Amino acid sequence: MASANDMQAAQKTYDGFIALIKYSVPVIVLIVALVVLLLAS
Repeated sequence: MASANDMQAAQKTYDGFIALIKYSVPVIVLIVALVVLLLAS
């Protein structure tokens, strides 16, 4: 079984990944919306 240090490192990595997804998805959606608006006009 994984040691406590490994689990702490894994949790820290997971939290960072979730934070990255949380902030990058809205930015990507805005960029896609801007491109769609530019192409539609």
